[in-house]
Amino acid sequence: MPVVDVVNLSGKKVGQVELADAIFGAKVNQDLLHEASRWYLRGLRRGTHKVKEKSEVSGAGRKLWKQKGTGRARVGSIRSPLWRHGGTVHGPRPRDYSYALPKKMLLGALRSALSAKLAEQKLTVVDAWTLETHKTQSLVEVLGKLNHTKSALLVAHGENRNLELASRNIDGVKLATPSVLQPYDVLKHDLVVLSKDAVARLSHTLDPEKKPIVVPDVESIAPAPKAAKKEAAPKAAAKKPAAAKKAAKPAKKKGKD
Repeated sequence: MPVVDVVNLSGKKVGQVELADAIFGAKVNQDLLHEASRWYLRGLRRGTHKVKEKSEVSGAGRKLWKQKGTGRARVGSIRSPLWRHGGTVHGPRPRDYSYALPKKMLLGALRSALSAKLAEQKLTVVDAWTLETHKTQSLVEVLGKLNHTKSALLVAHGENRNLELASRNIDGVKLATPSVLQPYDVLKHDLVVLSKDAVARLSHTLDPEKKPIVVPDVESIAPAPKAAKKEAAPKAAAKKPAAAKKAAKPAKKKGKD
């Protein structure tokens, strides 16, 4: 298991953490990384491009001159694609560029991306993203202490308003959560900074061998004391009528004698 130093926001070492081999020490699959990046970029395209065809271009529909006898080439419409300001043939049309990618391929690509960053020593684990202020300058100073050079991807689990406000105005810095982390973002940014909570979340999500949740046995759960008292009360009340019946039967027999 690879061992990584855990630092605070001042850049000082405060401990170590063991990373799972299946997630941060996996074999880098270049084909998966390429396919996941292509899938992500195609999903970002809006597909709103549009050109006008012959039927959509403005212009009269009359025939400009007669078919024969003029010595000129025959022409049927001023909106012909051969003419200037005419329609466009086989131009781009509005479409959806996104396509479905199997979830196993996406998770495998994310494992490869994280493993590649760790092998390049461009992955840092911080203790927690505890910023005292939402000012951008404070985060810039923190990133400078964490060896930030070109671009950085900050991964934090949970809501952190100060980090969100401080990071959105820095060029080359992006904030993401473990649930929406993309392999393309991991590869694009020069430095990846994870919090300890984000590492735990990624280790659970990207674990190839999911362990089933063990439900506790019903026998091991002790009943509440209030429920035991409520059950004892009806039993005591039920015994009283039975004792009264037994006492009444001998009295009837004595009367008969």
